[in-house]
Amino acid sequence: MAAPRAGRTLFFFEKPSAMRQLQRFFRSPDTVCVSAEGHLLAAEEPGEIRPEWKPWHFDALPIVVDTIPVRCGTNRSGQSHAGKLAAIGQALRGVERVIIATDPGREGSMIAWEVLEHLGWRGRVDRLKLGALDDVSIRRAFAALAREPDSGARDYAAYLEALCRQYEDYHLGLNGTRAISLKLRPAAFREPWRFGGVQSPTLAILADLEERIRSFVPQDFFKVALHLETAEGAALTLWHMPKDRIFEREAAEVIRAAAAAWSGPLAVEQRDQRRAPPRLFSKDTLARRCAKRFGWDPQQTARLAQELYDQGYLSYPRTESESLPEGQAGDAAAVLAAVGSALPDVAILTAAGPPVIRRGAKGHYVRDPGEHHAIVPLRKVPAPGRLAADLFRLWDLVARAYCAAHLPDGIDARTVVAAEVATALGAKRFSVTGRVVRVPGWRAVYGTEAEVDVDAVPGKARAEDEASAGSLPPVRDGAGASATGADIAEAVTEPPRRITRGELPVVMGRLIDQVEDPAAKRALENPVNPNEPKGLGTAATRDTILPKLLKSHYISLAGGKDPAITVTEVGRAFIAAVRRVFPAYGDPVGRAMFEAELAEIGRATTRDEARARADSFRRRTRERLDGLIAATARAQAVNLDPSLIPAEANPGRGGGVPTPAMVAFAVSLAARKGVPLPRGCKSSLARCRAFLDAHAGARAAEGPKGAERAPSPAMLAYARRLAEARGLDCPPEVEARFEACRRFLDAHAAGAGAGEPAGRPVKRPAKRQPRESAKETGRPAARPRRAGAKRATRGASG
Repeated sequence: MAAPRAGRTLFFFEKPSAMRQLQRFFRSPDTVCVSAEGHLLAAEEPGEIRPEWKPWHFDALPIVVDTIPVRCGTNRSGQSHAGKLAAIGQALRGVERVIIATDPGREGSMIAWEVLEHLGWRGRVDRLKLGALDDVSIRRAFAALAREPDSGARDYAAYLEALCRQYEDYHLGLNGTRAISLKLRPAAFREPWRFGGVQSPTLAILADLEERIRSFVPQDFFKVALHLETAEGAALTLWHMPKDRIFEREAAEVIRAAAAAWSGPLAVEQRDQRRAPPRLFSKDTLARRCAKRFGWDPQQTARLAQELYDQGYLSYPRTESESLPEGQAGDAAAVLAAVGSALPDVAILTAAGPPVIRRGAKGHYVRDPGEHHAIVPLRKVPAPGRLAADLFRLWDLVARAYCAAHLPDGIDARTVVAAEVATALGAKRFSVTGRVVRVPGWRAVYGTEAEVDVDAVPGKARAEDEASAGSLPPVRDGAGASATGADIAEAVTEPPRRITRGELPVVMGRLIDQVEDPAAKRALENPVNPNEPKGLGTAATRDTILPKLLKSHYISLAGGKDPAITVTEVGRAFIAAVRRVFPAYGDPVGRAMFEAELAEIGRATTRDEARARADSFRRRTRERLDGLIAATARAQAVNLDPSLIPAEANPGRGGGVPTPAMVAFAVSLAARKGVPLPRGCKSSLARCRAFLDAHAGARAAEGPKGAERAPSPAMLAYARRLAEARGLDCPPEVEARFEACRRFLDAHAAGAGAGEPAGRPVKRPAKRQPRESAKETGRPAARPRRAGAKRATRGASG
């Protein structure tokens, strides 16, 4: 590379849109700006590295490379990035300093560093961290850059962390998917069993919940109502519904009888209850709220939030934090005024007084909110009609949350009326609560929706609420009252709620809410930032896990705005096999601890320290791979009822009705082998074929001597292609009997009768090896991407 010209600086942006936002700040002729389009380089597929790695052979595992080779990628239109790489290489000539100005975070760092290293850049590198693209944030970012002479070294550590995440993801997806597919996958399942360092423990969370739901046995329990009248003539009903529920009707009857004869004084407690505003949005909590409100999947929310960030309306959206730095408290008045100019109903509320600043762990402003602070609006607000409807809905949601965070607490007048009833089982408390909004406070921002958006813990049964009444009659403390009757009300315990599509990223980030073991909870705590415990994956990649699980047929989605997740029989079998063979990969808590260790690479303060940590991580990854392959080699394939495998899991062998010959063969085969014929085998082509594959196909053991066997899937596929090409009907027996299929191939794949030269040898269809691609490895192959888009799992373990 040419000798650098003194003072010449190159700014490296992630997208052209961000570059245009900052170019207005540059006046010096010695400033050069270049931009990428997301990742310009793509990882090589194993078969491109070595031809012998393309076929799937267990003996070739583990496949390990010291450094993942890369090649030039393509954009969404299929155009090569070669020209853009060449232009960046040309721009680097004569440059003394590079300032990375990509999106903040590991992914943005990797986009720039991988290009710089690929092009052989060895000069000075600094990091400009743009938390937002408004003028104030840009100026602050430049001021911070001037105060951090080691910003480049710290950013290199973030890049190495992303590189190590990619390294593990690449090798686990490649080796784990091949090993498990070749050794553990059920014979009737035709697609690969995809495996990943994050997706497998995430499936374990869902599978454990699925097991609790399926094994849940509902129980009747009882609540006792006490109807009474005060000495002043007021009537009301109190309830006995303890947390330790009453499961015996006899006990409930004892309490009811005592309550029916009760008289005595009432205890009345009246006090004001302050209600602070909710926390600000992280990427995951924003996705959850949008799923609940609008029915958006997390990826749609992320895409819209990124677009609002690129246009300068929101701060950086790929954040795990729900807090703001204390230094931004002074911005509140200006931001509120700007938001008020776009939301007149909010302007009335925020203009009533100075913004309320809540500091500390229970507030919104903390000393260190982490790598990126919460998602908030900026001084730039959308003009009427400027944004598309969904973009404005998202901006409005974030803006109102910010305004609520700076308004006074809500105050409710809470009244509790209680009575103590002596029973043969001891004293029992009956009560009822009334609550009246005395001061709306921040809730005025939302109006009637303020109470609707209270989020329950995903995967938990609904909590039993205290007995409440819309309004209570005036009752003084100590007033006498007498029972007018008592009833027993029956209720039924509820199973845990299923986790929904929008909740899954929150569950992954807050794994601590899903575990009951105290030791595991302590292990997941984050002493530095208690609001951000250890979790699975990163904020930038959690949205990618659910599509992978769906593609692998491990889960299915119910209907509705925010559909619930159900683990399929395939998913349950897969995670059980993983836990049996290599338990560490089915342990969500252990994976969260592993993720925390991985994050230490990005916290290194020097390049040497970061390299040493990265080298150690790669060694441990290779050791874990060796252990995974060794354990899998000794394992047996999973025995899964073919009727439980969804038809879409076996491409080309899907819907329709089986032929009479197939049904007859399946019935005779079941009788000979003494196995039950699966339900639906006579009406579902997929289930009938799955049964034949399992008991008479190429993978299954041979039946008794002389028993017919079905043709292999490859033979059938070849026979159908031949029949279509020759304009023939494929006879039913060809689909059901190996010999009939072989005769059909002999007749039509060679000789004059098939339209081919006589005497040409018949080519038997070989058993097909799964094609090496993202579909098999569980990681994304290089594919066209939109400008500025990031590859879903570059720098993230899936």
